Amino acid sequence: MKIPVKVLLADDHTIMRNGLIALLDNEPAIQIIAEAASGTDVLNHLKGDLELDIIITEINLSDISGIELTSIIKARYPRIKVIILTSLDHENYVSQSLDAGASGFLLKSVNIDEVIFAIKNVAQGYKYICTTITLKLLAQLRGRFAIGSSSVLKSDIDLSKRELEILGLIAEGYTNSEIAEKLFTSKRTIEGNRQNLLDKTGKKNTAALINFVIRNGIID
Repeated sequence: MKIPVKVLLADDHTIMRNGLIALLDNEPAIQIIAEAASGTDVLNHLKGDLELDIIITEINLSDISGIELTSIIKARYPRIKVIILTSLDHENYVSQSLDAGASGFLLKSVNIDEVIFAIKNVAQGYKYICTTITLKLLAQLRGRFAIGSSSVLKSDIDLSKRELEILGLIAEGYTNSEIAEKLFTSKRTIEGNRQNLLDKTGKKNTAALINFVIRNGIID
């Protein structure tokens, strides 16, 4: 049996922690092994013998920010990965979080399928930015690379018709579950397809993938 990803959840709202724990309760690949209401609580947990893979933290904690906490964790415990889960959607928070060492950035508006997908990807060493933020950054990027721009690149990456179809749906903001329903297949199959697309393009997260295929004219 595969060992589950061990997660610590940090948020100063008890109802938020309880809600996420309940939603993840039936996911065998993920185990919430500790929770914290502040950055200090997180650091106290880490002083013990806690076996931990990922910390999911809000930015607005009661004592120190989740971004500052991320920097401390990466300096002291580089093996542990951090995912920011917040309601703050400004791109500055995304860049500051990634600069601090975070491996993922999720908005609290995402559904549980995307949270699970992000945790699994981050546990495997990839970075993940939620679809909403990806689309927001993509809209900004499209403004910089107008149609006819000499910056558009060429690509000889061989993608199947199904992969192009999935790419288009990802770019439109559909989740893995929604894509699976539209294409009459399983969510696991779509997760595999998404990972194959990342591997083929050499990208580490969805934002970079969509950026790449738009700039190379693979999809409109």
